[in-house]
Order: sequence, then C-alpha cells, then structure tokens
Amino acid sequence: MLFGSNKTDFKKLVDQGALIVDVRSPREFASGHIEGSINVPLDTIASKTDFLIKKQKTVITVCRSGGRSSVAKAILKSSGIETFNGGAWDVLNQKIQ
Repeated sequence: MLFGSNKTDFKKLVDQGALIVDVRSPREFASGHIEGSINVPLDTIASKTDFLIKKQKTVITVCRSGGRSSVAKAILKSSGIETFNGGAWDVLNQKIQ
C-alpha cells in the first residue's frame, strides 16, 4: 500500500504550513507523536471536519501503520479538505526532519 505518492514532498508540505493530524487514540498519541501535530482520533474525525476546514490548511494524516490515516484521508477529502496520507507517524517524522 502506498501512502501519499512517491512524489509527495511531505517536508515541503509541512514547511508550507500543512497540519499533521494524528488519528491514533489519545493513549497512542501520548506515547509519542510528531511535534506540532494534533490528535484527532479516527472515530471522531468526521465530527471535526468543520474545525479542520476553518484552519484553511492542507492536512497530512498519520497513525501507527497507515491504515487508519488512509480512512481519515478519505473522510477529509470527501469534505473538501486537501489531504495527504502520511502513513506511519514515526516514518513521516523522519521524512520531515
């Protein structure tokens, strides 16, 4: 399974102000996350679309392995939010350093 695309420059997206949304549980998020990311658990993402739309930022979704962030990406895209699946949070963290 590919996350984003091989051509997606996640570091550039972050440098341009993209918001990283970690869709893991609060407990998982507390155990480690990307600095500056926000925690919006997958089971609440649909109710947070208005909040994210108001941010007027590109969103990068992350989770533990990329599965939940893929679902979150689809939900946010269907609400008109430009969204990229960053996959596993720790892998993305290395890409954007």
